[in-house]
Amino acid sequence: MEVRDKILVVEDDAGICNVMVAVLSTNRYEVLTAASGRQADTLVRSHCPDLVLLDLGLPDLDGLELIRRVRGWSGMPIVVVSARSQEADKVAALDAGADDYIVKPFGAEELLARIRTALRHARSAGVSAEIARTGRLRVGGLEIDYDKRQVAVDGQPVHLTPNEYKILALLGKNTGRVLTYDAIIQELWGPGTQSDNQILRVNMANIRRKIEKNPAEPQYVFTEAGVGYRMAEEK
Repeated sequence: MEVRDKILVVEDDAGICNVMVAVLSTNRYEVLTAASGRQADTLVRSHCPDLVLLDLGLPDLDGLELIRRVRGWSGMPIVVVSARSQEADKVAALDAGADDYIVKPFGAEELLARIRTALRHARSAGVSAEIARTGRLRVGGLEIDYDKRQVAVDGQPVHLTPNEYKILALLGKNTGRVLTYDAIIQELWGPGTQSDNQILRVNMANIRRKIEKNPAEPQYVFTEAGVGYRMAEEK
């Protein structure tokens, strides 16, 4: 199954929203939409998109407030797309935690370039030198390509579901560190998610079946009993 970046478009103008959805879908992004701030807040927490495209002039909640709410628990990239062109508006959005600011009207190529840049910066933040330099992580025969969102073992592609990929990619960004069950669940499914270690264990069992020669004796992802999981360190 192809793993695609998930983008939430927060825009109350139906015409502009439809154009953005068409551009993103054509370029193989998975797209969610919200026409209000409260709807967007719910979708952000329930779906944990890879990036948010945010209009500031929403009917029920100012976009700046939504940025602050998201920044209270997540570093997911937020790109503001707004008709507000004053420098003060841009500064306020960036100070609140936005990663970038695009003024309407905008071109499709500019929008796509800003999205690619924001996603690239998010993936390189706080990661190892190898990932920051190459966009890839290699641990023994396991390779995670963060730019293409692909995984291979001994040169052979591994087909992961979106959730399986996110779990493995998260562990890869923290090689050698133990991530607790709760930390992984909250990162993948949002802060309001009830901790359900069983769902995580099922995903991990599937991951190991696909990447490990012997899932009972893993060489890439280890279980810290009662605590969480740890990715083997880079060699």
